[in-house]
Amino acid sequence: MKEAANTAVLVIDDEEMVRDNIEEILVPRKMSPQNESIDRAASILFDAPGASLLTARVSNIPNFTVHKASNGMEGVEMVKKSIAEGRPYAVIFLDMRMPGWDGMETAAEIRKYDSQAEIIFVTAFSDRSIDDIIAKAGQNVGYHCKPYASEEITQLATKAVTDYNKLRNLEKLIEAISSISIDEKQLNSLLQNVLDQLATYVETDMALLGKLHDNLVYEKIFAIGSIEGKIDLQELISRVKSANIADGEVVQLDEVVMARLDNYTIFAILKKDEKLKTEKIYLLKLFVLNAAKAIRNAELREKLLQKEKLSAIGKSMSMMMHDLRSPIKNIKALTDMMRLDNVQSEWLGMIDECGTQASEIFEDFLDCINETPAKRLPVKIQKIVTDGIKLAQARNDTSIVSIHENIPAGLEVTGDESKLKRSVMNLVNNAMDALIDHKVPNPRIDIAAIVGKDGKKLSITIRDNGPGIPAEIAKTLFEPFITKQKSNGTGLGLAIVKQYITAHGGDIKVENDKGAVFTIILPIQS
Repeated sequence: MKEAANTAVLVIDDEEMVRDNIEEILVPRKMSPQNESIDRAASILFDAPGASLLTARVSNIPNFTVHKASNGMEGVEMVKKSIAEGRPYAVIFLDMRMPGWDGMETAAEIRKYDSQAEIIFVTAFSDRSIDDIIAKAGQNVGYHCKPYASEEITQLATKAVTDYNKLRNLEKLIEAISSISIDEKQLNSLLQNVLDQLATYVETDMALLGKLHDNLVYEKIFAIGSIEGKIDLQELISRVKSANIADGEVVQLDEVVMARLDNYTIFAILKKDEKLKTEKIYLLKLFVLNAAKAIRNAELREKLLQKEKLSAIGKSMSMMMHDLRSPIKNIKALTDMMRLDNVQSEWLGMIDECGTQASEIFEDFLDCINETPAKRLPVKIQKIVTDGIKLAQARNDTSIVSIHENIPAGLEVTGDESKLKRSVMNLVNNAMDALIDHKVPNPRIDIAAIVGKDGKKLSITIRDNGPGIPAEIAKTLFEPFITKQKSNGTGLGLAIVKQYITAHGGDIKVENDKGAVFTIILPIQS
């Protein structure tokens, strides 16, 4: 059921005639006891039941409820009472010059209890500037000079009530965002719609919602207008970095509003020549905070769904492993028996190696599903890269793609050789698939390793000269079941690589630089 609009009006003026006059203008004639008496008399006099000498209120004008106060102190008490009872005033007509508290003092006191009501100053004169009025009474204020026409008061009250209720509805929509359970695509569509409404409210045609991760990597969520070309990203990063925002906190730095979450900052920018005033920026703060919560909820929902998928796959794989473990292990037993029968063939060693690889694939996959900790043994980088390349080449036409290694001898880390080798294989295999599928001329993969300046970390880069990573999957590339325009693949390869590297206390990053560039960062001693 649609909630009724708030049309409550408070008139604060020391002149009784003004108070009564505004009430007579705003209250529908049919609600006035005197008017009802006149209409009854007209019915009797002209023998016309239902006849009315008075014009009915136009239907698009709200049915106002009007309360009156003769001074500022009385008016503030009525505001306090209305807030306590959960029926706040939408509009307050306020005289500027009154005995006791004047209009400015009264407005300042009202704002201590109600920052949302639309205040309209109605006065014959004022020695206050509009900037002074806005500074003390907030931006949601109006100003009108006496004498006034009835139509002017009706228009002012109607517009103020409409603005008030639009904002309350927008607030409710914003607050509801964080509790809605929808996927990321649907959420972004909803957030863009709400930000568009918010941008209209603060009178700008350009807005941006973005995310800045702890590693200061910027991620655009969406933009309205051409704002991206008019902001300095480096300055933005510097602002966010220096803000020192606590988790769950929302802060404003000029036109930038930021909310801090677990490992990133959500920010919104509304491009405007002047700084946004408090009553408008609070809605933007509310939006950013609830958008941040909603985005985090969507991410957690997606991760939960992925975990459920992986769990189901893991159970299936466990059953398969149980059935296949014996046949795979029998491969080695059969080749040993063949050797005992003096069978001499170079194929026996290759069969053994294939059996071992099949067993490792199953074991590594199950380790990924179960998030099993990585082994901690000395591993030579040159060996895992060479072995990883060989495994990838076994699946592709090696005559098409040229692979170049630049691995200094002696580089070593502590880790799980099988998992690191398979990580290299996955990345090389993906690069080869991309180069072959897109028919890249002179396809090439370059693999290099280097120790960081502090000597504590080692980086392995795998670079190709292909089309790069599509923008639409770049931020979700390491999540399960993400694939695009590949001739083969399950969408699990990079998710497994990410899990392997993370299990080593390392990290993996990707960027486009004349092709895709994957960088594995590993601690030398873990």
